[in-house]
Amino acid sequence: MPVVAFLRSFGHDVLTAKEAGKANQRIPDEDVLAFAVRTERGILTRNRRHFIRLHQLNPDHTGIVVCTEDPDFEKAAIEINKAILVQKTIKGKLIRVLRSNS
Repeated sequence: MPVVAFLRSFGHDVLTAKEAGKANQRIPDEDVLAFAVRTERGILTRNRRHFIRLHQLNPDHTGIVVCTEDPDFEKAAIEINKAILVQKTIKGKLIRVLRSNS
C-alpha cells in the first residue's frame, strides 16, 4: 500500500499486515479487528463492506478508516490524514474517506 509512506511522512505510526507477518493469509476480518484492538491500533482498509458491518455489530474498537481506491497515493493520504485529524479520537469511530473526482 504505497499510501503508507505518505501517511508515515505525516507522522502516523502505520503497521501494515505484511510488516505484522499477517499478509496473504486469508485472516478473517474479525481477527484483523481483534488484532487491532489488542495492539491499540486503528484499521485502514479498502474492504469497506465488511468493516462497516463489523463496526455496526461492535463499535467498541480502536477505529476503522474505510476508503476507496485512489491511484493518486499522495492525494489519498492527504484525504485520509485530514479525515483523521478532525477527530478528537478515532476510537469507536468509522471514518469514510471517498476518492474525490478532482
